[in-house]
Amino acid sequence: MIFVTQLIYIKEGSEAVFHEFEQRALPLIKKYNGRLLLRLRPQKADFIEVNTEPPYELHLVSFETEADFRRFLEDEERKQFLHLKEQSIRSAVLIQGKQL
Repeated sequence: MIFVTQLIYIKEGSEAVFHEFEQRALPLIKKYNGRLLLRLRPQKADFIEVNTEPPYELHLVSFETEADFRRFLEDEERKQFLHLKEQSIRSAVLIQGKQL
């Protein structure tokens, strides 16, 4: 099993477009043996220490295998609405790991 954590930074004023992208993309995770374990939209008060720009949203997702994760990224249905991601996400940090 692999775990993927994503810190998402959106373009100012693009919240609605980002939410539309998520409504379409997140359900596809299950199709590839994945689970959305955590989706968090932190507020300033939630941070104990910040030495960088706080993300708009954080996701923690698990997939049975690396191949499942790669298939999710290459999903043809997902590719049809990637323009929403490009319109709304300024940058993202993807951290991949495994349970210890």
